[in-house]
Amino acid sequence: MRDTYHEQLDDILAELERMTRTVSTAVRRSTTALLAADIRQAEEVIAADIQLDAAGEGVEEKVFELMARQSPVANELRMLVAALRMVADLERMGDLAAHVSKIARLRYPAPAIPAELHPVIEEMASVAGRMVDAAGDVIKTHDVEAAARLEVVDDEMDKLRSNQFRLMMDDSWPHGVEVAVDIALLGRYYERIADHAVSMARRVVYLVTGELPVAVGGTAAGSGAGASTPSPNGSN
Repeated sequence: MRDTYHEQLDDILAELERMTRTVSTAVRRSTTALLAADIRQAEEVIAADIQLDAAGEGVEEKVFELMARQSPVANELRMLVAALRMVADLERMGDLAAHVSKIARLRYPAPAIPAELHPVIEEMASVAGRMVDAAGDVIKTHDVEAAARLEVVDDEMDKLRSNQFRLMMDDSWPHGVEVAVDIALLGRYYERIADHAVSMARRVVYLVTGELPVAVGGTAAGSGAGASTPSPNGSN
């Protein structure tokens, strides 16, 4: 019975890792849809978000079932609690990737982003995608040092976000208010995806060490991860 129990725990972690790969794919495909004004791909990313939510619900059901039947203690309980929080992170990342596609859909058939601004979006999307992949690797390996390195990559995203604001606020900005709003929203979406990836990595540190790592500024792990982010239609 205990062997089966631990296999079920391993299955939960494996499903969380698979969900990170799904999110990573969604981030990349939504960016392609955005930059290429590819409405079909945008719609596919939006539709796939429903499947990601269903996968998250499946993980939650397994967690609650094990809690009810096995009375987990110590590291087992930490793992199940961390899994619930990581499901929430993954579902939110999926929502954010879908928001990127919704901007592509909103502006279709015109491209949402002028060609000269593509490198800005491509770089932010690349960093976000790498961070999601890294979070999946951390779940698989329980590598605390790799989890800590995600904090450094997150600093890179913060710098990109700052550069984006400087670009939009420059007096020479030629693209008008609508593009500025879209760029600001997109930057926020990619930034939040990165934040959730860091939150997941911190959960793994908690799982391995039993201690919640402290973020920059003395904030406990994962705090603020649920902060609302505006969607293209104005809702959160």
